[in-house]
Amino acid sequence: MWMIAFGFVLGVCIGSFLNVCIDRLPQGQSLVKPPSHCPNCDRLLRWFDLIPILSYLQLRGRCRYCGQKIPRRTLLVELGTGTFFAFLGFNYGFSVEFLFVGFYASLFLLLAVIDLEQRLILNKVVYPAIGMSLILAPFWADTDLTRSIIGHNSMIGTFLSSLVGGAIFFLVFLIIALAYRGGMGGGDVKMAALAGVAVGLANVPAALLITLIVGGLVAGLLLLLGIKQRKDSVPFAPFLSLGAVIVLLWGTKIIDWYLGLGGLHRVL
Repeated sequence: MWMIAFGFVLGVCIGSFLNVCIDRLPQGQSLVKPPSHCPNCDRLLRWFDLIPILSYLQLRGRCRYCGQKIPRRTLLVELGTGTFFAFLGFNYGFSVEFLFVGFYASLFLLLAVIDLEQRLILNKVVYPAIGMSLILAPFWADTDLTRSIIGHNSMIGTFLSSLVGGAIFFLVFLIIALAYRGGMGGGDVKMAALAGVAVGLANVPAALLITLIVGGLVAGLLLLLGIKQRKDSVPFAPFLSLGAVIVLLWGTKIIDWYLGLGGLHRVL
């Protein structure tokens, strides 16, 4: 139980920081200066205005000093990250999986929300994240399938798995972007590379399938409801994020289930 509580508290604190990043990074602002303040009245916020979730609820979603509405996204991000980290704590305890999946989930949530709100995928986030992911790759768990493909059972194998996974994801989405100009931007292609690096080679097929199916279904629904037209672009970062996080959580089970359908485990 303590890991669930720890995960929730850690998650809401991370969510609070992500909200700062979501507000400031697209504007090119520092994450440190100025201190937290109301963007409407510029009043500096006190510590009791910044308690994740509780302050929002106590203030009923408005600035204490001028009454300006606080975006509901602030509460949703804090609740979402808190719940997700509590889930990780319940399933993994304090482990490598808890740290790595939590890191990537936070990163992909940041990118997804910025894309939804600003229609931007920031290079200042994606490029360092790819570099960090490649550095972390040798310490991240790999699957027997990856080792059988790459031919290594060491840290080199996991690094190569991430590198090749990122390259495949990048090429697939680059082809899609070139084939359907205007439907997908360069930022989506770069983020796809990040998703591939994060999930690794063995998980690329599952992540691609989930991303493209969910993205296609949502896009089709938006067209059917008249919310979007055929020439309109749809933010794709949320679908890339969803596919990557699902695979990070259950990639091995998805692959085992799929290979089991055709008896491929006996071959691999």
